[in-house]
Amino acid sequence: MVNNESEKREELHFIQLVLMFQSAALQQMGKIQNPLTQKIERDLEQARFSIDMLEMIQNRTKNNLSENEKKFLEHTLFELRMNFMDEMSKDKDKKMAGDSSPKEPEKQDENQP
Repeated sequence: MVNNESEKREELHFIQLVLMFQSAALQQMGKIQNPLTQKIERDLEQARFSIDMLEMIQNRTKNNLSENEKKFLEHTLFELRMNFMDEMSKDKDKKMAGDSSPKEPEKQDENQP
């Protein structure tokens, strides 16, 4: 009985660990508000780091997770990767829009023909 309770507690702790990195990544992508600053902040390098940490956890715990833990981690990583790609494409779109925006014609002196 103790072993079963211990396993349940460890599974809960594992899920909480994944949720911590998920929340951090979502905050770093600017998807949710930072609870400390009450602001939307965006740092895609830090978001990539948080996702990388979850990938490392996935690799290091391979074949050592319950089915629930494994599915939760896979789903979380999938969702974070999709959100990260979305944010990267937004940056790319903004950059392309800035590069291809029509330039204002130069103003001519009214005295020149």
